[in-house]
Amino acid sequence: MALSGMRGLSVFISDIRNCQNKEQERLRVDKELGNIRTRFKNEKGLTPYEKKKYVWKMLYIFMLGYDVDFGHMEAVSLISAPKYPEKQVGYIVTSCLLNENHDFLRLAINTVRNDIIGRNETFQCLALTLVGNIGGREFAESLAPDVQRLLISSSCRPLVRKKAGLCLLRLFRKNPDVVNVDGWSDRMAQLLDERDLGVLTSSMSLLVALVSNNHEAYWNCLPKCVKILERLARNQDVPQEYTYYGIPSPWLQVKTMRALQYFPTVEDPNTRRSLFEVLQRILMGTDVVKNVNKNNASHAVLFEALALVMHLDAEKEMMSQCVALLGKFIAVREPNIRYLGLENMTRMLMVTDVQDIIKRHQPQIITSLKDPDISIRRRALDLLYGMCDVSNAKDIVEELLQYLSTAEFAMREELSLKIAILAEKFAPDLSWYVDVILQLIDKAGEFVSDDIWFRVVQFVTNNEDLQPYAALKAKEYLDKPAIHETMVRVSAYILGEYSHLLSRRPGCSPKEIFSVIHEKLPAVSTSTIPILLSTYAKILMHTLPADPELQNQIWAIFRKYESCIDVEIQQRAVEYLELSKKGAVLMDVLAEMPKFPERQSALIKKAEDSEADTAEQSAIKLRAQQQQPSNALVVTDQRPANGSPPVSQLGLVKIPSVSNVDHNSVDQGITQANGTLTVVDPQPPSAPSPDLLGDLLGTMAIEGHPGDVQGEKNLASGVKGDSNVEEALALAPVEEQTNTVQPIGDITERFQALCLKDSGVLYEDPYIQIGIKGEWRVHQGRLVLFLGNKNTSPLTSVQAIILPPSHLKMELSLVPETIPPRAQVQCPLEVVNLRPSRDVAVLDFSYKFGTHMVNVKLRLPAVLNKFLQPIPVSAEEFFPQWRSLSGPPLKLQEVVRGVRPMLLAEMANLFNSFRLMVCPGLDPNANNLVASTTFYSESTRAMLCLIRIETDPADRTQLRMTVASGDPTLTFELKEFIKEQLVALPTAAPRPATQVPPPQPQPASQPTAKSDPGALLAGLL
Repeated sequence: MALSGMRGLSVFISDIRNCQNKEQERLRVDKELGNIRTRFKNEKGLTPYEKKKYVWKMLYIFMLGYDVDFGHMEAVSLISAPKYPEKQVGYIVTSCLLNENHDFLRLAINTVRNDIIGRNETFQCLALTLVGNIGGREFAESLAPDVQRLLISSSCRPLVRKKAGLCLLRLFRKNPDVVNVDGWSDRMAQLLDERDLGVLTSSMSLLVALVSNNHEAYWNCLPKCVKILERLARNQDVPQEYTYYGIPSPWLQVKTMRALQYFPTVEDPNTRRSLFEVLQRILMGTDVVKNVNKNNASHAVLFEALALVMHLDAEKEMMSQCVALLGKFIAVREPNIRYLGLENMTRMLMVTDVQDIIKRHQPQIITSLKDPDISIRRRALDLLYGMCDVSNAKDIVEELLQYLSTAEFAMREELSLKIAILAEKFAPDLSWYVDVILQLIDKAGEFVSDDIWFRVVQFVTNNEDLQPYAALKAKEYLDKPAIHETMVRVSAYILGEYSHLLSRRPGCSPKEIFSVIHEKLPAVSTSTIPILLSTYAKILMHTLPADPELQNQIWAIFRKYESCIDVEIQQRAVEYLELSKKGAVLMDVLAEMPKFPERQSALIKKAEDSEADTAEQSAIKLRAQQQQPSNALVVTDQRPANGSPPVSQLGLVKIPSVSNVDHNSVDQGITQANGTLTVVDPQPPSAPSPDLLGDLLGTMAIEGHPGDVQGEKNLASGVKGDSNVEEALALAPVEEQTNTVQPIGDITERFQALCLKDSGVLYEDPYIQIGIKGEWRVHQGRLVLFLGNKNTSPLTSVQAIILPPSHLKMELSLVPETIPPRAQVQCPLEVVNLRPSRDVAVLDFSYKFGTHMVNVKLRLPAVLNKFLQPIPVSAEEFFPQWRSLSGPPLKLQEVVRGVRPMLLAEMANLFNSFRLMVCPGLDPNANNLVASTTFYSESTRAMLCLIRIETDPADRTQLRMTVASGDPTLTFELKEFIKEQLVALPTAAPRPATQVPPPQPQPASQPTAKSDPGALLAGLL
């Protein structure tokens, strides 16, 4: 834009550039906006020149990022100006400041139409540019016919027709139902005969949009497209201005080949032969040169030609030529070319009869795994995964296992899954498969999902010849001084089932097996302890009564965990201890697991789901889950009138026989250790039935621990996140609840406490207590709601509805309408985290007691930090990751003021409660704090997050925070979450759980001495 002659505008821009900080700039902008507003109020005294100048200033201020909420009418009015300078300003500023739904645009429609149908070509171009930029529905309804007439008019200059084609393309993309293109087949064919390449390029863009919507109507355009390609390939009648580094109009070539890919086949043999001659010429004439611009243009044409070759299913000779050409590309030094070569070679795998040709380049592809660029490493991994078969599986899996040790955290989970799938699909023998999976768990246990070791258990269980070998390998790994917890789980399970097959081998006696497993017990989490207890029981079963010393050791462990607060561990310890005293009963209950039924691999299904995660498939999956039956467990605490100790009526508790064991639970991740799952009989408690454990546990019920009684995992769908529920949640007054029954304790404080711990009381009033207990694993969680009736009268009309935010998938079991007196109902709630967000789910709970109707809306502690897993990061791992995540939106920095004053040690403890692992020694400044964690969701999988806090010892109320991750939304949400926890603000109501994307974070300006008192903080790492 020409600004010469506008001294006021030039001075204003100069003033903005001379501002030393953001505050000065804001003051100068506010002053100028006030001046413009004043002048616009006295519009009668403004000359066209002055109005133009002030509108230019408004546009400049808007481009700086400030809101300009006035002066729109003045900008629109300039469109009607008779002179070009004012009209140009009106069109440019209107297209920048207003969107397609702005009311002021209606005022300009007639003026724009007059310019389009007028004879002034300059005004026509301005009007077409405005319509093409805004593309609103009203513009499409009013102006599309006029734009169409301009495009096919023979009296208009090519410049106008070119803009008309692009304008019509925008209108059609935005409003295909409004723009009438019926019967346009002949007109499009006529436009493709155009000799002017500018008009032809815009017409081809329009054709691509039309054939993508309905290719059947444009068959007559196909030969025309082939002729255009012939013309360009032979450089016939191509003006010099459309030749880019010796390549005739590369953009038109790409668009033409893209249009051809929307047609299923090329029927005519002459047309097909001509097309393949053109493609052959492109393939033969493309090579890597030193000029980057020419490379970009020629490669754009080449890779579109490769896509067309694959689409047309060309002869094997041409396919071989394509693969050979790509083989050259993946060996060059230019990373962009290597990336494109690997990506297109991966696409070539979908074509039959070329896999063997691609295998010739396997060494070079493996070398690409060590490339400094992570995007190239990802493409190489995808290509190796796709080209793997029985002939090369061993080599590829071995290379991937070696690469696993040096791969980034962001790739390790995906890499682990692919290694496991390849080992399963192409294993030459099952012992090799077991070796690979155990090596995988040993090298990357943190990133190995439970599905992988569940699958190993299935293979070992179903193959008797494999069981001694697997048990021996598990023993070898347990002998290592330090192994991952996942390795402890799989090794303990296998040894529990099959360690007796090794009894004749040296070092494999039951006592030695028990000793090596028991050494790992102090270091494992509570979710692994039940598996170890089951393994101890199995070992005990195979040694009774031969080894009293080992028996006493195991009994001592069971007695230790009889009073464990974790119900699952407590129940197993109690049951195993009592069963082991019965001898023969233990042999029956803990018999060897039967074979699993044949089914599709959960790993392969998981990979297929991740590769084809379309909206339709997600809807099908959702409907399937909605059809699952419901299940809720009721535990009644019946107190005798004589005041004797309470007896916990668990219904009829049965130990399932071997035939009743649910094999699906291993795939689904339910810990069902060695056949000891406890189920609730559906009969009422008073129904007579033989009770195997009644005499064992009748006097051992513990008040307050009704037992983690697990049935079949058939959970109800609960309330899904449809639009009605989203709207209801957005309007839910969580904090403003008017009930005659007042809660006991502060609901907000209870919620905040549960955000930092996994069990506690969510809500309590004189009649009911709602407790909650959570278990979190990767991106999934399981909350159990304990609804306890505190009175001697029943609670009726009980309803519980989950109002989930859009980023959580939640399934609540069926809640009974009545809770009996002094009874407790357990309602499992399954949670799946889809993507990062700070929105919270709400439990809409209501019940009736006597004449009191109580309704409360409670926030559920399924919050962002529940899906974090702290992970230690060394300096060798931290700094490359920190440097690779450079700048917004992956790395965000903010100076936070109003922080609750606390010592650095207190802040470290606070971060640990958020599941952020503080990494001491990484920052040389003793006043700074560095933390790391891994975030899990279905969309991001495992995502490493790095946090740096820089404090000012002189002022504890402010700090500078930097958060970095590989996902922009995660970075923003995690930064805001930590900020909310640190800043001393009054507790606010939760954000409405609507799917509103976070605002695009702006890069924080570097603090200066004038704008930031904490300017002496250390710089970025």
